[in-house]
Amino acid sequence: MNDHSIAARITGIRARIDQLTEAAGRPAGSVALLPVSKTFPPDAIREAIAAGMTRFGENKAQEIRDKSAVLADTDVRWVMIGHLQTNKARDIARHAHEIQSLDRPELATALERRLEIEGRSLDALVQVKTSHEPSKFGLDPAELEEFLSFLAAEAPRLRVQGLMTMAVNEEDTDAVRACFRRLRELRDTMQAKSIPGVNLHRLSMGMSGDYGLAIAEGSTEVRIGSAIFGDRSYTSKQ
Repeated sequence: MNDHSIAARITGIRARIDQLTEAAGRPAGSVALLPVSKTFPPDAIREAIAAGMTRFGENKAQEIRDKSAVLADTDVRWVMIGHLQTNKARDIARHAHEIQSLDRPELATALERRLEIEGRSLDALVQVKTSHEPSKFGLDPAELEEFLSFLAAEAPRLRVQGLMTMAVNEEDTDAVRACFRRLRELRDTMQAKSIPGVNLHRLSMGMSGDYGLAIAEGSTEVRIGSAIFGDRSYTSKQ
């Protein structure tokens, strides 16, 4: 196996995740790897599939739609991790298996309506904004309890399983860890409230540059793109 192949990178990252999990005093196998294939071609995804990956994160509804057609012969399960406009709800309801960027009632309502038409359900994580950066999306932490209650009552086809966040993009590791810690604390607070129909056992946090800090703060899934697939090119249509 080529040391620079996608398979070799996946093996290396899995080993590193195991090391970090052990160092954090957490059970072995408690942190999952989600390869982020946004902008990368189907051939690269096929390489990752051959290495044992079945779930892939994408930022654009159009990419999920287009790639699902090309990779229809596989068992790929698509995970929407990018900000989603309500007018793209149909593509996600039809082709995705999970959304990790659920962040507002109007989006939940649009997805619920389209899921009912498709006769499907989706696993869902609520994206919470824990950084101060204007470019980051996510629900205001103060609105989380109300939103979870809304989802339980009004969007039963969205199976809420946890929370997602993106940390601040800074060199200060304390600031990065604070974002992840904030999400874990919010999860613990919401779990204590025992909102009917809401399960928050998952925390999706950490990417190629900061997943070690995320694991230390309780992440159950890290979203890794460039460390698996290489540098991205944004010249193609997204």
